Amino acid sequence: MSRGGQAKDRSDGPERKCIATGEAQPKHGMIRFVVGPDNMIVPDLMEKLPGRGIWVSSDRTALDTAVAKKLFARAAKQPVTLPEDLTGLVETALVNRVTSLLAMARKSGDAVAGYEKVKDWLSKDYADVLIQASDGSERGKNKLSTPYEGSFIGWLTSNELGLAFGRETVIHAALGTGGLSKRVVEEAARLRGLRA
Repeated sequence: MSRGGQAKDRSDGPERKCIATGEAQPKHGMIRFVVGPDNMIVPDLMEKLPGRGIWVSSDRTALDTAVAKKLFARAAKQPVTLPEDLTGLVETALVNRVTSLLAMARKSGDAVAGYEKVKDWLSKDYADVLIQASDGSERGKNKLSTPYEGSFIGWLTSNELGLAFGRETVIHAALGTGGLSKRVVEEAARLRGLRA
């Protein structure tokens, strides 16, 4: 039971409280920070660095609020130093995380790129996630639809997707139902909050 007497839904995993909004939410929708050497605030996307976690919603407004109101120092209970453009640093780190996970999925055969391959996977129900570049042609992107009960990722650029697939640019990609699918979707959702 939660404080309000309502039953909690435990299916989303453990919850953490955002220092900017004060809301408790599942940790997969948040970004963990720790105090590193020289009292520098460090983003911990893998959630493995030692130290007490400081949690912020994966949302540009929440992160900017935490920086502007000096909420990291209050949460750490000590003076801290913030890297320049912390929001941009976190966004870049999340892009790198998503593209590296997609690259691993591609190498294991769980991801394909290119309009015809994606269309084939969608027609054969191999695809669980449809990925389309944010800067791709709307006309081309409208020809493909998200798999039934699947996910859609549409906030990576064609150059970022190209990095994951070893090409210059990629507009259309699909991710199968392999083990990395859920992680890619969760990490991409955190990135979406910073780009919305």
